[in-house]
Amino acid sequence: MSISISGSTYTVVGTVTNKATGDGLADLHVVLYDKDLLKDDFLAIAVTDKKGGFEAQFDSSRFESLLDRKPDIYFSIRDGGFELLNTKDDPIKNATESSTPIAFEVSLNGDKLREQINIRPSVWKGGYEQSNPAFSYPDPDLTSLPMRDNMDNIDKLQRQQKVLWPEFSWLSELGDPTSRCYQMFAPDISRLGYTEEGQVFSIICPQQGTAIPHLGAMNVEVTVTGNRGWANEDDRSLAADMTVTGKIWFSPSAHQNKLVQLLSSHFNKNDLPFPTDKAHAIEVSTFDPGHPDRPIFPLRKGVTDAFDLPPFARHDSIAWSVANLGVEIGPIVKTGIEKVDHFNQAVLDIFNIGSGNMLKDGNTLTWNVWFTAPEFVNQTEWRNHAEYWRESIDADHGSPEGPGTVARYFDGTPFKPLKELAVDELKDVFKAFL
Repeated sequence: MSISISGSTYTVVGTVTNKATGDGLADLHVVLYDKDLLKDDFLAIAVTDKKGGFEAQFDSSRFESLLDRKPDIYFSIRDGGFELLNTKDDPIKNATESSTPIAFEVSLNGDKLREQINIRPSVWKGGYEQSNPAFSYPDPDLTSLPMRDNMDNIDKLQRQQKVLWPEFSWLSELGDPTSRCYQMFAPDISRLGYTEEGQVFSIICPQQGTAIPHLGAMNVEVTVTGNRGWANEDDRSLAADMTVTGKIWFSPSAHQNKLVQLLSSHFNKNDLPFPTDKAHAIEVSTFDPGHPDRPIFPLRKGVTDAFDLPPFARHDSIAWSVANLGVEIGPIVKTGIEKVDHFNQAVLDIFNIGSGNMLKDGNTLTWNVWFTAPEFVNQTEWRNHAEYWRESIDADHGSPEGPGTVARYFDGTPFKPLKELAVDELKDVFKAFL
């Protein structure tokens, strides 16, 4: 049956196919909602298999009320952050058990995630991993290599793997495993660049925008400041070390906010730095989880074993390979100007309220980066791409290539802050700096 009910549990089964070919599509997110007059209820999220099939389950408690005894189910079908289809205008009204097929056709024209999944090109030589026995698994030791800046060796890059699925995770409440959030940052920003032999010379990291009520969006990036390592295309493995720093700054939309404008103007008049762009961003210190004296982070093959991943945060059926990295967040990096440091801490506190403590001191930000197949590097394009994302992010909530996903808990429920700051509270927070 397409819809079956057992007790209070609803099970919805369906398929998603490519309109152009009729083939099933894997790795699509199928998000189910109950359409209501005031506010739609999230019901469930499912991921399509290799044949395009999906199965979603939810309990009636997600929608049931005195006025709503049966759900009006509609579907949002997404590829990462790209919405391919939405049936809100044609929901399944008062859904009950039914054998009527639930089948959707979607068009992939202009779908940038699918367009950039490539077959590995030739001319791969390899061998760099084997050049030093210490480099190999199970415990790659890369300490004999110097840490290099991302921009210093672009002329050596020959091959790359793009990260079209940068899946991040963190605890929205420190110490509470049930509060863990999962979110895919904006696609096609992050990349791994290396030579035909496999020596890594450049890594570009993801960025994301986070909406802060009454302020606008703020940008967050874990910026790579140094790297070293190798990639092996033959067995789809890699090992790299990175030094990183966390940065946040006000996005273009926040610059239109009157309170932000007032604060920025006041800081500028007093010749004080204001986090209006990446160059003046609030910087957050980072270190290897559990080791404050270790500023270097290992990027290693496979998914993290620190916690379980929900199906919507996995891309086994479509990605070329996957690697993981964990970064523990420390305190802000002081500017040496007391007023600025207090202001930056206040902004970070507000950011953490809106983002679920993503950059909270003591929290660990973990990401599983899912790669496309290797491809040749256009060094000019790489340099422009790196410079563009090094300087700033010019779009709110993501990148020009498309947004990432919303933050969700393990069961797929969208994250909501425990507290929403009111305008008056924001004014009280910031009035000390005016």
